[in-house]
Amino acid sequence: PTDTEIDWKAYMEEVEGFANGTLDYTQLKGDTGPLVYPAGFVYIFLGLYYATDRGTDIRLAQYLFAGLYLLNLLLVFRIYCRTNKVPPYVFFFMCCASYRIHSIFVLRLFNDPVAMAILFLAINLFLEEHWSWGCLLFSLAVSVKMNILLFGPGLLFLLLQRFGLLGCIPKLCICALLQVVLGLPFLLVNPVGYLTRSFDLGRQFQFKWTVNWRFLPEEVFQNRAFHAILLLAHLAGLGLFALHRWHRSKESILALLKDPAERKHASPPLTVNNILWQDSCVCPLNGSPQIVFVLFSSNFLGVCCSRSLHYQFYVWYFHTLPYLLWCTPTTRLSFVPLTAAHRSVLLLGVIELCWNTYPSTVCSSLSLHICHGLVLLQLWYGTAPPPAPHTPLPSRRPAAISKKAQ
Repeated sequence: PTDTEIDWKAYMEEVEGFANGTLDYTQLKGDTGPLVYPAGFVYIFLGLYYATDRGTDIRLAQYLFAGLYLLNLLLVFRIYCRTNKVPPYVFFFMCCASYRIHSIFVLRLFNDPVAMAILFLAINLFLEEHWSWGCLLFSLAVSVKMNILLFGPGLLFLLLQRFGLLGCIPKLCICALLQVVLGLPFLLVNPVGYLTRSFDLGRQFQFKWTVNWRFLPEEVFQNRAFHAILLLAHLAGLGLFALHRWHRSKESILALLKDPAERKHASPPLTVNNILWQDSCVCPLNGSPQIVFVLFSSNFLGVCCSRSLHYQFYVWYFHTLPYLLWCTPTTRLSFVPLTAAHRSVLLLGVIELCWNTYPSTVCSSLSLHICHGLVLLQLWYGTAPPPAPHTPLPSRRPAAISKKAQ
């Protein structure tokens, strides 16, 4: 089989069982193994199954994924235009300079691009203050592939900052309820089988496919203690960023649990179309750059600490890298004898080279970690997106904005 047929055929075989009436999740499988994705994947790829004559019309599937690729770019460009942090020439790299990304979308037809496109749509909704709809789309993206959960800690922080503990509970309920609704046909038949297959956090990865840990011996790569160390590093990184990079108020981070109106120091206001909105009766909102910074850095920390990165996982963070590199300027990396812009372009190029090295080598995997480390240093020492200055405006318009955000 061709590269396209390998994964596409397995996906079609996995959803074909559901099309034939199988609701026991443990019985859904393909040539590459059992189905290990949540229910949203099944419904979306079942639609593709029927649209492509039961998966046989691969050319049509590629056209559909080419359309998805263009939609994904549109959603990403809209996020970047809202933040106004990245120079226009960087868009060229996202459009034309990544053979691997084009392969993931149009050649291999993976489910990762589907999940990421839905995620970027959710982020666009967050930027427009449609938090409930955004949470619904975020949960839908999770139901296609669980890597979207890497954005979860950042989203939880934003919800707490925006609504407080009691206010964010309904948003979290939206996320949970959608998972129950989508998985209900399978939960009614074999709930344990569905949960263990679709949300298997302990799944072992094959060493031959790893992009980031090739320099380790295979026995270390498969060791559970190594996985535990990575998890602790991930949690520690999230905690440090939440305390020192995401949280910009002078109050303790525990103040996020309070109702926003009861906090002593308000969060920075939201910038909407270059107009600042502030209302003493509601929680002031984060600006678009801060929302994107929190979500993208949350995901990047997860990627850095992943137990294994496979080639299709590049799409998890490829479109977020330019923002992370350009949103936090710093002089602390002066040991690299380049300007900030040249350093960022070089990092993008080396990361691309690492992901295009097949099979991965000791050199490529080490280089990838070095690049990730430099990006982390820039995020830590750089200047996070600053809160917009407070400019009081008449209370009539903010009230409408607040109602929209609910």
